[in-house]
Amino acid sequence: MEKIAIEKRLGISVKNWRTQLAIPQDELARRSGFHRSYISDVERGARNVSLKGIEKLSEALGISIQTLFADVDSKSASTPLRTDEMVDILLVEDNENDMFLTMQALKKANLTNRIFVVRDGAAALNYLFCTGEFAYRRLNDQPQVILLDLNLPKIDGLEVLRRVKADARTRAIPVVVLTASRDDAAIATCKRLGAETFIAKPVNFQNFSAMTLQLSLQWALLKSAPSAGN
Repeated sequence: MEKIAIEKRLGISVKNWRTQLAIPQDELARRSGFHRSYISDVERGARNVSLKGIEKLSEALGISIQTLFADVDSKSASTPLRTDEMVDILLVEDNENDMFLTMQALKKANLTNRIFVVRDGAAALNYLFCTGEFAYRRLNDQPQVILLDLNLPKIDGLEVLRRVKADARTRAIPVVVLTASRDDAAIATCKRLGAETFIAKPVNFQNFSAMTLQLSLQWALLKSAPSAGN
């Protein structure tokens, strides 16, 4: 197995996460405090990035440093990462700011779970049922939980929830609805369709933690980073 230099590994992971999260290079540069040319060099594996720089990049992407390095395919520097094959959390969110805040809340909770983001309801269903652009996936490689926004393009969140809970292959996946609405009727509909619980938007560490406590931490997704003493 070919060994890849640490700079190349970091570059592959940064580029794949940036692409997955639909963050332009300019925006990643702004969030991290680097120049765009620096980000370009990092993604090409042409920069020896300091530990502080790696921390800034992970914070700008909204993921942990462990996650940033965990998704690197060490077999080939030219092989695109398939960060969507084995994941713990499927985040379905079209609003970039809400997506970033949710990722930050997960990071602040000290979770090291693999997260994949899709930006509309059609993509979420394709992902879960291994169709369309995700036809290569295996149906048994499902996320441990779905974080689902309701106001989605193409297919709305209620319809995604309905189809997930109506199919025996996906019914058991817990669905947490992300909503800024106080519409009791919409909440009642989500409950009737099978949503496990709700998180008020914008998502932050406090309401995410309250949600995990409400569910008694029974999900396999809640894999905390190892403590310094372990």
